[in-house]
Amino acid sequence: MQFESLTVVSCSWAPYAFAFRYTLFTLFSVAQAELSPTAFSLLAVFAIEESGNRAMAGFVGILVSDPWLQNQFTQVELRSLKSKFMAMRGPGGNGSSIMVRDLAAEMSRMKIAGDGLADEEKDSFLRHLFPNLDVHVDFEAFLRAYLKMEGHIGRKNSSSEFLKAATTTLLHTISESEKASYVGHINSYLGGDDFLKRHIPIDPLTEDLFEISKDGVLLCKLINVAVPGTIDERAINTKAMLNPWERNENHTLCLNSAKAIGCTVVNIGTQDLVEGRPHLVLGLISQIIKIQLLADVNLKKTPQLAELVGDSREMEELMSLPPEKILLRWMNFQLKKGGFKRAITNFSSDVKDSEAYACLLNVLAPEHSIKLSGMNVKDPLERAKLVLEHADRMGCKRYLTPKDIVDGSPNLNLAFVAHIFQKRNGLSSQQKQFSFLDATQDDTQVSREERAFRLWMNSLGISTYINNVFEDLRDGWILLEAIDKSSPGIVSWKFATKPPIRMPFRKVENCNQVVKIGKQLKFSLVNVAGNDIVQGNKKLILAFLWQLMRYNILQLLKNLKSNSCEKEITDADILNWANNKVKDSGRQSRMESFKDKSLSTGIFFLELLSAVDPRVVNWSLVTKGENEEEKKMNASYIISVARKLGCSIFLLPEDILEVNQKMMLTLAASIMYWHSKKPSEDKFLASDIETGSSTEIFSNTTVDDSASESSTDDGS
Repeated sequence: MQFESLTVVSCSWAPYAFAFRYTLFTLFSVAQAELSPTAFSLLAVFAIEESGNRAMAGFVGILVSDPWLQNQFTQVELRSLKSKFMAMRGPGGNGSSIMVRDLAAEMSRMKIAGDGLADEEKDSFLRHLFPNLDVHVDFEAFLRAYLKMEGHIGRKNSSSEFLKAATTTLLHTISESEKASYVGHINSYLGGDDFLKRHIPIDPLTEDLFEISKDGVLLCKLINVAVPGTIDERAINTKAMLNPWERNENHTLCLNSAKAIGCTVVNIGTQDLVEGRPHLVLGLISQIIKIQLLADVNLKKTPQLAELVGDSREMEELMSLPPEKILLRWMNFQLKKGGFKRAITNFSSDVKDSEAYACLLNVLAPEHSIKLSGMNVKDPLERAKLVLEHADRMGCKRYLTPKDIVDGSPNLNLAFVAHIFQKRNGLSSQQKQFSFLDATQDDTQVSREERAFRLWMNSLGISTYINNVFEDLRDGWILLEAIDKSSPGIVSWKFATKPPIRMPFRKVENCNQVVKIGKQLKFSLVNVAGNDIVQGNKKLILAFLWQLMRYNILQLLKNLKSNSCEKEITDADILNWANNKVKDSGRQSRMESFKDKSLSTGIFFLELLSAVDPRVVNWSLVTKGENEEEKKMNASYIISVARKLGCSIFLLPEDILEVNQKMMLTLAASIMYWHSKKPSEDKFLASDIETGSSTEIFSNTTVDDSASESSTDDGS
């Protein structure tokens, strides 16, 4: 309660905010040396709660008196639940208090927790939790009721559902085997880094991994190992001692970059990483490492995978599979060569006996045969040990122990098989020729658009992880979910069919509703029918997704403009805003349109970023953009600085170099959105935090112009 009153006081000092923040910054520069740990911690809490500071926006914290209860939630979840609790109490959270007997009805009205529970069941839960129904409900009681209804207490960590669910979980148990495996990976790949070498090798038996991760540097560099070039390392704050602002910037850069390579980070905020919460840090590291290990498990990187299929129809099916499924298919293909009788369907129970591993390794590296004729070694641990010795002889790093194999650890077994695939896939160098495959690989523009839209849609927090937009959207359900995220309430769910869908006409019905809503939202959909989506028409799917993404951006901007409820935000408004911001900062750059070729130098967007936050751009790192190499350096820096600021974007440097109209619009809109929402963050608990941190609510992407030019010319 004292913490809440501190928030009110800090917000009431708004007229003196600048001087107050400057004083805090000065105090932080000397506090660590001059104050006791306890005094410094109190100062840190006070500074964190002063939420008006732009760089500290992600640091707003909520404390509850019960440490156990505090540890059941991430800071993002607490902020969202606090906002909902205050809304239940009326405008501004100042209405009448709520009694226990009324809580179930109020939570149902606000659609908080207990989906699928009848009102009687909710009342029963509350009566069991609160014997006295006539007491007032405070925030902590509300949290306990929420946990009870959601059934989250004691829920098992679901991090093994790689890339299919959020990284967060409410149970703070972690796998020590996974931690040791990921620490070994980090020691191997980052041991030579100049900044991290003072921390590496990390001891897997300690909590050092989570301590080292608190400044964000390790996580940012691990992302670059997984997908090289994702982060311009010039944008990472790498001083020996980082202040809270700088740590927060690193974690903001980390989370936005993680989304840009395909990680699911819904419901995880910068404060969670600053605290080094083990289950969250390990869940994020797990995703990053697996993205690295699975990077080659696709037809683009490993065209030899065409050997797994017989014709073009099977090729299309293979291309639509997620990397884990392709890896299983490859493993079964090799096992068949070795005469293995069973089909492997998972990386857990099917490999626990080590028989499949023994056969796989003997097929791939017969020169290192473990000579287990008939697998007559009785002890499962001994068999697993012999398998790993074979893997060591063929140069594969260990990602698991014999016990992990016997226990059927899905994460570690997947990592182990992926590394075997990287080291020796056993596929023929004689690549099969399929016209379908050739056409797909040659169409780089379509590939880049598909990537951008896929990452953007995954960032929305929809229920199903998308691996391929052309295949995964064909039943219409995911598109309806994405539409509902952009325009809540517009989808008629009672007329929609949830997968799995066996009857083809149900897919058409879903897609017909998608097209109907698109026309309702004034999308350009001339001669487009639901069956075009069902058939996987790439051009039409990309055109629809671009218009949906653009609508999402403009709606978010409109919702922030309190005085423009009736006025639609247009592309021209974004263009004018960007030019005016740069002009007001005293600089001379200007863009005539989002197709202005002068934008390829990157100077305009660097000046725009500097205009919205003067300290975010280090001008000593900026080139003049006079040749391709200098332009690319600026483009890379723009992307990382924007993500570091808090913009959730899915750009590639090539998008900036080519001055793609759509990309320029979405980049400018992302910066405009970030800047426009800053005043609202001076208020207690920003009301828009519903599904993620403040840096995660707005997601935009960048794509090329080829597939949907008709839908983009209106705003330029």
